[in-house]
Amino acid sequence: MTTTFVKKASVFLCSLLFGCFVLRHTLFAAAPTDAKKNPDSQGYIFFPSHDEIVAQARKEGKLLALSLLGRHSYKPLINAFKQRYPFIADISLEEIGATEAPQRLLLELKAGSATKWDVLSVAPDFYPDYLPYVKKLDILRMALQKVLAIPPAMIDPKNRSAVSITSSIHAIAYNKKILPENRVPANWEEFLKPEFKGKKFLVDIRPIGFAAMAAGLGEEWMLDYARKIAAQDPIWIRGQSRYLTSIAVGEYSLFHLAFHYSCLRETAKNPTASLGCRVVEPVPARIQNFVAMSNTASHPYAGLLWLEFLATPEGQRIIDEYEPFNASIYSPGSKLATLIKGKKLSVNNWETIHNSEKWQATAVEAFGFPKAGT
Repeated sequence: MTTTFVKKASVFLCSLLFGCFVLRHTLFAAAPTDAKKNPDSQGYIFFPSHDEIVAQARKEGKLLALSLLGRHSYKPLINAFKQRYPFIADISLEEIGATEAPQRLLLELKAGSATKWDVLSVAPDFYPDYLPYVKKLDILRMALQKVLAIPPAMIDPKNRSAVSITSSIHAIAYNKKILPENRVPANWEEFLKPEFKGKKFLVDIRPIGFAAMAAGLGEEWMLDYARKIAAQDPIWIRGQSRYLTSIAVGEYSLFHLAFHYSCLRETAKNPTASLGCRVVEPVPARIQNFVAMSNTASHPYAGLLWLEFLATPEGQRIIDEYEPFNASIYSPGSKLATLIKGKKLSVNNWETIHNSEKWQATAVEAFGFPKAGT
């Protein structure tokens, strides 16, 4: 009987030790322990050591990520990331468009067929729909405790698992030769002057900028302003790049709530051209380009280091170099952060971004459902 007891005890002890070993080395094994020890964790996974993340990423050696950034930025980003973590040698970065592609990916996630990606890149308009497919990493807590070098303002404070790596602001685009500097609106209300009534300026019927105004100035203010803009009888359009080119060559003179980075990009094509880009207050801004870990990530530690890298000064500098004035407004030293420093802002941020679709729809309704074209 004693021998039998010893055998059973030995088997139990070996099983226990083996189980502990597996638990320690299984992917994200710390999560259940952390959740139990910390009632406030709400099931989020937290890693207390950056060195541990690096050690586990070294074992993975691979990364598959989706990106909303332009393809021209991929090579410099990957090269810089490999210099920092040379053991992650196999990196696949695939571009995903900002309109139909995120919707297709969402359908694939729901169907369970999009399982290969470690990192998802999500357009803000579809962010709430993606949350069920995002791994619950407490990136915010890791940032606050300096485990990850990510500015906390770039992280969703409610869901904690997503990082906004870029931002955009809206400005006034105008033709310098047609419209002298002293006649360009100095604020948004000046578009309501009688001199700008009757096909005098362009308005995009996708009112992203109006949603940013609602975030900072209130929905009622935005709707009242949208009705007044519509009463000015502007030229309703859809899209930006083509019309910024049209302003540069003198076909139009003024663009209301143009994308600032698109305006600068068009100006860079021909610095001597007549396109001007004016930033006025309150500056409508929006966080965008959300990155998060997929629930089905096979290389989650490498993916976590990639999320961190995109938010570091080095990653943001590369984004700024290849997509000027498109890095995060919350990244100290970014071109956009420097530009808006000290200015009054109206930011569609983590607290309000979920209202974007509703605000855009109500703005279009306030316009009177205009159609694209002149």
